[in-house]
Order: sequence, then structure tokens, then C-alpha cells
Amino acid sequence: MEMPPVNPVGEKDTSQPQQQWEKNPQENLDSTTQIKQQSPDPPTEILELRVSPNQASQILENSQGTEKLAAGLQGNSAKSRGSTNEMPEPLQASDLWYCPDGSFVKKIIIRGHGLDKPKLGSCCRVLAFGFPFGSGLPEGWTELTMGLGPWREGTWGELIEKCLESMCQGEEAELQLSEHSGPPFRLTLASFTQGRDSWELEASEKEALAREERARGTELFRAGNPEGAARCYGRALRLLLTLPPPGPPERTVLHANLAACQLLLGQPQLAAQSCDRVLEREPGHLKALYRRGVAQAALGNLEKATADLRKVLAVDPKNRAAQEELGKVIIQGKKQDAGLAQGLRKMFG
Repeated sequence: MEMPPVNPVGEKDTSQPQQQWEKNPQENLDSTTQIKQQSPDPPTEILELRVSPNQASQILENSQGTEKLAAGLQGNSAKSRGSTNEMPEPLQASDLWYCPDGSFVKKIIIRGHGLDKPKLGSCCRVLAFGFPFGSGLPEGWTELTMGLGPWREGTWGELIEKCLESMCQGEEAELQLSEHSGPPFRLTLASFTQGRDSWELEASEKEALAREERARGTELFRAGNPEGAARCYGRALRLLLTLPPPGPPERTVLHANLAACQLLLGQPQLAAQSCDRVLEREPGHLKALYRRGVAQAALGNLEKATADLRKVLAVDPKNRAAQEELGKVIIQGKKQDAGLAQGLRKMFG
């Protein structure tokens, strides 16, 4: 690929005498400083989906992570041109796309044409290169349908779908992942069929797609894949949240199922929030009360955990899971009290 000529900042112009620099050193220094200050920092955005308990910390981490990914892409570009005598072309802000959740940075190698991008239902002809074995994406040419199919269930499928949503027809790009220190992966979008945005779907179509996602999520959960199940439940909820309130009753079930996945994935804060959504609609939902009690216990909120578990046992006294969890909370509370008492004795003894 031919590279456009580069005029490095600060290259001496031999057509003007050197005395001009010596005459106005401060003016030249100011102009150089101004050029440096005009380089904008690449924007980063944060999606509300899957927010960690400490949002401020996550925003900082994503910001630092995307800067490191961009630096890695620049380094790879420089290495690939190191065998020539030409100075490497600096990446422009328009050549990079930062995934809003900070999971990867996309560098455009060949620009596509047109303004349209793949949407829900678009059948994409894709060329993948460099993705690891087991990613679910075959090497070479393949066809992927946006929003449909088992290829989206794994981590790689989710990343590829996000990338494809940002690509134009004919575009070729490199992806540098935040958790991958090796060389970037390459993805080419040769063509795609016309799709639709979610807001263009009828309510009945959204509900049908949400039911499919829910059924697939339940299959994955029973197969021991809570991460894949959580993705399915999340996609179903995003479809149903666009419907006018109060929305279909399926939202309650989806939030409760999502909470179960989040507990297994070690995300008690998110699990507690999902249970809150259920209990806003159904205050007596026993599974949501139990799961929120487990989540609160994991977070160290023993009083809240005890309250939720006692509500479950008040309705269902023979609920063994709630009995066992409440017993654990009581023991944990006694240990905390004993530790506090020991600390006070040392302080005032």
C-alpha cells in the first residue's frame, strides 16, 4: 500500500536563511508549542452496560487502557514500515475508533465506502485473520448475521459484532484488544445486506427476538455457561427496554435470570441491581429476594442480607437454600462482632 508523503513538524526549510530563526526564537518556539497543543486526545466513552461497582475507577481504567491500545497500534505500524527508509506516517484521530467500553481499539487500514453500516439482520461477508483457535470465528472468508446465530455467544463474537457495527463496506481494520498483548487481529468487511435498527422493528418482532434470546440463554445456563447466558439475557432486555412502559412481564424473568448469572460470575453488585429491577415490579418475588440476599452477603451488607432472607423464609419456611444462607450470614455477623469487640479491647484495654 502506498503511503502519502510526510512533512514532519519542525523540518528545516532551506529556502529561508537561518538568521530568521535566530531573529525570532521566541516566536518560533510559541508556534511549535501551539502545534503540539492542537493535537486532540482521542475521545473515550463509557457504556452504561456492565458497569462495575466503582464507576469512577472503571472510567479511569478504560481511559488509560485505550491510550495504551492506541500506542500499541502505533508501535505495530512503525515496526511494519521499519525496513524502509521512509519516516512512518503518524496515525490520525480519524484512523482510530475506540470501542466505548474500552475493550479494543480499531485502526482503519483501508477505508470503506459509503456511510451505511451493518445493522440487526445484516448478513456480512467477512475475512478474519489472526484470531486464536477456539474463538468461534473460522480463518478466511465467512458469513455472519448481525444479531443472530451462536457465533455471538462467546467473548470473541461479542467483540467482532461491536467492530462490524462500526465498519463500512470494503473496510479493512486491525483490532488491538485490551487483554491481548500480541499482534493485532485483522478483519475485513467485504459486503453486507441491508438490516434494520432496533427502533425500526415492530413491538411483536422485538418480543419474538427477545424470546429467542431468553430461550438460548436458558440453554447456555443449564449447560454451565453463565457468561454466554448473561449476554443473551442482556440482549433480550435491551430489545424490551425500547418498548413503552410498563413493558412486557418477561422483563421481570430476564432480570431475575440475569441476577443468577451475575452471582455465578462473581458480580454481586450487578446481581443486587438486577434484583432491584425485579422487586420494583414484584416486591414479593422470592427468587429475587433470595438472590439479592446472597449478593448483599457477598458485599458485606449483612443486615440487608438478613432482611431479604427472612422475607423469603416468612413466605416459604422450608426453603433450604434460604435457611443455609441465613445461617452463614448469622455466623459471619458473629465473627464480625467478635472482631470488633477484640479491636475495642485492644484500643481501650
